[in-house]
This record gives sequence, structure tokens and C-alpha cells, in this order.
Amino acid sequence: MTTTHTPRPPAMRRTERSGRLTALHAEWTKFRTVRGWVVAMAAALLATIVVGLLGTAAPGPTGAGTASYPKGPGGEAVNDNFYLVHRKLTGDGSITIALRSLTGAAATGSGDEPADGAQPWAKAGIIMKESLTPGSSYAAVLATGGHGVRMQYDYTHDTAGPSGSNSSGRLRLVRSGDSLTGYTSTDGSRWTEVDSVKLPGLPRTVQAGFFAASPEAKLDTAAGPGFSPAVATGVFGVPGLEGDWAPGAWSGTQVGGDAGTSGSYTGTTEGGFTRTTDTFSVTGAGDIAPVVGGPVMGAGFSVENFLVGTFAGLVVVIAVATLFVTGEYRHGLLRTTVAAIPPRGRVLGAKAVVAGGLAFTVGLIAAAVTVPLGEHAALGRGFHVFPVSSATELRVVVGTGLLCAAAAVLALGVGTLLRRSATAVAVVIVSIVLPYLLATSGVLPPGASEWLLRVTPAAGFAIQQTLPHYAQVVSVYEPSTGYYPLVPWAGFAVLCGYAVLALGLAAVRLRRRDV
Repeated sequence: MTTTHTPRPPAMRRTERSGRLTALHAEWTKFRTVRGWVVAMAAALLATIVVGLLGTAAPGPTGAGTASYPKGPGGEAVNDNFYLVHRKLTGDGSITIALRSLTGAAATGSGDEPADGAQPWAKAGIIMKESLTPGSSYAAVLATGGHGVRMQYDYTHDTAGPSGSNSSGRLRLVRSGDSLTGYTSTDGSRWTEVDSVKLPGLPRTVQAGFFAASPEAKLDTAAGPGFSPAVATGVFGVPGLEGDWAPGAWSGTQVGGDAGTSGSYTGTTEGGFTRTTDTFSVTGAGDIAPVVGGPVMGAGFSVENFLVGTFAGLVVVIAVATLFVTGEYRHGLLRTTVAAIPPRGRVLGAKAVVAGGLAFTVGLIAAAVTVPLGEHAALGRGFHVFPVSSATELRVVVGTGLLCAAAAVLALGVGTLLRRSATAVAVVIVSIVLPYLLATSGVLPPGASEWLLRVTPAAGFAIQQTLPHYAQVVSVYEPSTGYYPLVPWAGFAVLCGYAVLALGLAAVRLRRRDV
């Protein structure tokens, strides 16, 4: 038997649309006429701004002026700090060199270094670089202390070489126009391509040569992860050159002027190189890599640091959204409301739109005000501010509004289910705010913190994250240092799932029970 769907008459559709608008207008009027709710939402806005600015109001580094990270070709913050032995190369050409050993200062306690003491991501190799200016474009083929041969370029890109490659062997880097190709060999006769990359806009004359660098040693201590100074020393053979290389002796330069935020020299050790008849010994500290969060970021803030006050604003938003429905239960007004607007789901939906819309506005305005104010104040006190793209900053600002909106809808749903203001407010705060504070404060082990930010509504705070995670950069990738286990929109989806579930259950209960 075939059934056909009969479309609803236009008049019915207009009536339903009018009914939804009537319910929405009624709930908005109800909210704005309760002065306490309006004042509370204003207080939530103020709390988010004030707590965020006070939370990042520490005195600046001694003797610091306005500070900023070097920026790579993609606009990302970078460390570009290493010791380079270099000459100029004009046009196409190549450099081939034997890396005889890579050693370094061993760090006590990490249990993660090879026997020779070089850190796992210590590196020595050959490089072609746009200029000696930190942040300029480059490509390098190199050996590491614990991750074999790699081809790296423009800070964020990292390609592993053949398996079994180690911290000694032969390396070759070939330039042809804006294409650079890295090779490795164990015997100098059979060469394996590691990667071939393009560097658009690479000038005709570049700085090229061989280098050494080492990030700080990561330590596991009783007090938690820590870092200590480390250096790397690469011993190279005499390089083989092809192309138009500048005549004269090799020059040595500490690129970046020091070891940057991810490295430091040990005691009196400084970067430099020595030469014998058939070897070059190059010692350096620092890294050629993107800046990440955590202890290695140095004296600096990320965008989400300025939004630390969001949790304070959320406490108020949650309380108001809960009272928006439980207050009517307490005074018996919900019975009057559903009598005037019979579809109970429509009433609940209108309340969700009003509460969620107002919470979104509070979060949006608070973030839009706090982020630029916080950045300006931090830079003025000599702190670094981790740079992000305009799209990322927009996502954080809008995402803060969405975070507040989803929390308000969740609170409204829980309030409808429990019908008791204090209980409902406590349940929502314990499910969102408390896990966030426990996970990001560092009082819990990293595993427990990550679990909380995966399975509880607090996962929604991931929408504010801006710090990238790079496997080739040593740091402490934990919630306490700004790293969430879920990507921004996935974390926000977890919170939305809880909000939708709570609102759906609330709608079912509202239809089935007397008000």
C-alpha cells in the first residue's frame, strides 16, 4: 500500500511560524523584565574580562621592552637559533658533506637520550637559507640525536629519512631554482632521496653551509617535567661544493643571536666552530622549529591565556540559565506559560534560544574586548605574545561565545529535568567548570586531566585552543600547558552533545509531566 504525504496548507505554516515568534517574544520579554537576570549577565561579561586581564597581569621580565617572536614564512612564531658555518651560494648548486658524529651534553634524569648524550631532537646537518635573518625561509637535511635523518624546511615541515639512518653518514642538499632536494648515504656511492621541496621566492643568492643545534634537555623530576641546558656538537668532514660559491674562508654565526626560547648554552659553553685539516667541529644550541606552548615558550602568553576568565563568566551564565526555567517552576508560572502557548516543546525551545543567544553575546563581547586589551598590555610589559592568524583569532572569539551559549542550553535542560535551582546549578558547574579547573591547574596527572577533557562537557573549552602540537618539537604537551586532547571543534562538539541530550530529555519530560 502506497502512502502519500500531504503538504501542510500555507495558512497552517504561517500559524506555526507566528506561534514560534510569539513564544520567542514572550520569553525575551520575560527575561529582560527581571532586572536581576539582566544585571547578572552584565556581571558575567565583566567577570570574564576582569579575571582574564588580572590573570595575565604579572610584571614583565626584568629590563624587557616590547617583545615578539620571529615569524616564519607562514606567519607562525618560530625559534630560529643555531650555530651556522656558512658561505654564499649564487644560483643552482649543491653541498655534500660527511657527518662523522653528533654528540652533546647529557641531561640528568630524562632517561631519553642516546648514550652519547645528544638530545633526541638535537640536530646537525646542511642547510640553504634565504638569509641570516631569524624567520627567513630555509631547507635542511640533517641527522638527529634520536630520530634519524630528516629533511626539514620552513620550520613546520618535517620528513623522516630511510629507516635505520643514524647520527652519522653523508648528507647532500641540491638547489635547482626554487626546488631543494635532500639526500642521505651510508657509503657515499648509493644515495637515497629524503625529500624534495619548493621554496617560492627564494632569492638567487642564499646563505648555505652546515650547522648544529640542540633544544634543552627534557627532565623527568619528582616535581614534574623540567628542562636544562644542552648543546650539540657535530663533527663534519670537508664539504664538497658545486656551483657558484663565494670565495674565501667559511664564516661562523650564531643565528638569532642566542639559543632562543627552546635552548640555552651550558655554563661557559658558547656556540662556535673549530677546523683541522680534514674536519670541522661545530657546537650549537637552540632549535630551528616552530614555537610551541608550555615551559619552552619562555616569558610569553597565548591568546587563550587572556580568556582564563571565561570560567568565572560561565558560573554566572549557568546560574542565570538555570533560574530562567526553575524560577518559573518555583513560582508556578510555567503552568501559565504553557497554557498561553500550548506546545510545551515550543516554550522550551524559545527559552533555549533566548538563554543561548544572550550567553553567546556575553562570551563574544567579552572575548572581543579581552583579547586585544590583554595582548596590548602583555606586549607593553615586555612579554612575548604567541601570534595566530586572523582566522584562528576569530575562531577563538566566536568560539568563546558558542561555548557560553552551549553551556547555557545545557544548564537550561538540566534545570528543566531537576526543577531545583541549587541542585541544577551545582550539577552543571561540576560537569563543566570543575573539570576544566582540575585539568588545567596541573593538580591531576596528565592522563586523568586528558580524560576529563575528553568525556566531560569541559571538553568544550578546546574551542579556545591556539597552540599547535608538533612532533618534532620538545615540550610538555599537557592540559596544564594549554594542550587539549581533542581538536577545537571536536571538543566543542562534545559539549554540544551534552547540551542537545539534556534539552531533548527535558523536552520529553516536560511533555509527559504536569508542570
